[in-house]
Amino acid sequence: MARDDDFLPVLGRQRARGKGTARPVLGAILAATNLAQGGVFSRGRRSFTGSRIGRGSGMGQALGARDRFASLRSRRVIIKARVVHLKGKGFAAAKAHLRYVQRDGTSRSGERSELYGPDSDHADRDAFLNRSEGNRHQFRFIVSPEDGAEYEDLKPLTRRLMARMEQDLGTKLDWVAVDHFNTAHPHVHIIVRGEDESGQNLVIAKSYLSHGMRERAAELVDLDLGPRTDAAIARGLMAEVEQERLTSIDRRLLRETDGMGLVSPAHGDPFQQTTRTARLRYLEGLGLAESKGSHWRLSPALAETLKRLGEEGDIIRTMQRAYTVRGEEPPGARSWAKYDPSLPEAQALVGRVIERGLADELEDRHYLVVAATDGRAHYVDIGKGENFEALATDCIVRIEPKSGEVRAVDRVVVEVAAANEGRYSADLHLEHDPTASGSFVDTHVRRLEAIRRRLGSLEREPDGAWVIGPEHLATAAAYEAQRLRDNPVSVETLSPAPLEKLVGAEAATWLDRQLVGELQVTRADVGFGRELGDALKRRDRWLAQEGLVADQAGQRRYAPDVIAQLRRRELLRVAGQLSAELGLRFTESGPGERIEGVYRRHVDLMNGRYALIEKSREFTLVPWRPVLEREVGKSVSGIMRESGINWTIGRSREGPSIS
Repeated sequence: MARDDDFLPVLGRQRARGKGTARPVLGAILAATNLAQGGVFSRGRRSFTGSRIGRGSGMGQALGARDRFASLRSRRVIIKARVVHLKGKGFAAAKAHLRYVQRDGTSRSGERSELYGPDSDHADRDAFLNRSEGNRHQFRFIVSPEDGAEYEDLKPLTRRLMARMEQDLGTKLDWVAVDHFNTAHPHVHIIVRGEDESGQNLVIAKSYLSHGMRERAAELVDLDLGPRTDAAIARGLMAEVEQERLTSIDRRLLRETDGMGLVSPAHGDPFQQTTRTARLRYLEGLGLAESKGSHWRLSPALAETLKRLGEEGDIIRTMQRAYTVRGEEPPGARSWAKYDPSLPEAQALVGRVIERGLADELEDRHYLVVAATDGRAHYVDIGKGENFEALATDCIVRIEPKSGEVRAVDRVVVEVAAANEGRYSADLHLEHDPTASGSFVDTHVRRLEAIRRRLGSLEREPDGAWVIGPEHLATAAAYEAQRLRDNPVSVETLSPAPLEKLVGAEAATWLDRQLVGELQVTRADVGFGRELGDALKRRDRWLAQEGLVADQAGQRRYAPDVIAQLRRRELLRVAGQLSAELGLRFTESGPGERIEGVYRRHVDLMNGRYALIEKSREFTLVPWRPVLEREVGKSVSGIMRESGINWTIGRSREGPSIS
């Protein structure tokens, strides 16, 4: 029988009316604790930050306190850790992540990698996902031993590491992993459910994630391969002397600098002193160090500059590898560029996709290498891969910076709230502006929901009204800044087909739009710019053979409906192929006609994407819109217009509209 004092306290979020934000209870506890420690009886105490909360705190502190110089002899293991929340779209993203880490070409044999677990070399992905459903979060780790290439198989190492972690954390862990051998440094992706063996949320201390796990992994690699020899350490340090990146020598020098930024190269070990002196002289050549007699002054920007140089070097090597893998001649040293959409002068970039790859597997950040019309090769960070569809190699794209400015809807929310004592709701909005439509007001509510989900800094009252403080525009700006980090650019596919296939295509192509003056692209007479110029000349000759262009008074005159003619040619050709495949008759739709039927799928043509709408005995192809992809197999209807179609879902004309 339960006693009256048997209870489990669950800390939620405070909801104080009249305040602009809901303050987490843990934050309030930490603030009160630090305030209490500020009195005369707390001298010498450190502020309480909560960094030791969670399993493995003590072990993490102990392992992280090892002698810094002893780590030189230890085998190095890089571990990247991330906690991923599974609420909302998080669970769908977790499914996509598991599919991605099992992609083709990552195993040692170049085939698809197998998911494995503690007891089996073939773990059931769906079963793991089913167990994860309802979990608050999951942990994702990338474990990369510096000498991983010496392992024939990383599974035994992974299982021993996870067994050690279970001992350190005092609980069984539910995990799956996959080995990747598709890079110069073999590594393991480990996904751990955010639930302990008792069914409670698994909380791992920050100290263990930062130090403990890495040290445990290094211990195991040391046992397998033995500690690093003096010769290996010496070779590694000598190799660092002239590297344009932040090295272990730099980190030790930075730790030893005094308040004036001065450091001495002197060291009890003659070899260490030699490498430190050589490194300082190299940094002097980069303008990052200055000799001051027996000491050296390090530049305040040393760490930041070396990190940037290291990143630029990695990017250049990535682009060179992309060209080499394709068997193409890489551009010259001055023809590489990193596309930075944050710069005020950033312009749209048009070019051919050389490669799409992962810049950060843990964070799912992708990049493109693009041979642009300016004659240079550009590295473009496109952000989270989930925001972009697959891109065919050699397709033609247009890349533009996205804006991170506060939107008009945010200003309207502030305006309505200011007139209603800091509260906003759909009803209050309609009272404030009777001319506003319901759908217009809904966009404001959806915006507030999106900000709350990402930042957790908006409060909604029980009656549905939002508490909007004077800092709301700053909150909206922070939300946009986060979105911009995840999705910094827009990528528009101008042509899914490579340039060579456009020259003789019986379709309206990207080249035709340039020839008739619908589209202007600045191009250089080198690289892809020269390739584009040559393709335009050959396309012009093909159009002349088809009777779609002629010389008049020394000028090229294109048929006024050349684009429409070519578009209809391709449409009828593809429709004929689909008709034979589906056993249905094709009917062509024109402006003003009503479209009714079942949306089956999209069809990619050279001049764009079309929706296949099926009726009882016939089908039609009409311009596609992204919202249709959620309606596969459903009845849709709409009116064809020059600007597109405003679709209605369901057979009833009064059904929900998507536009």
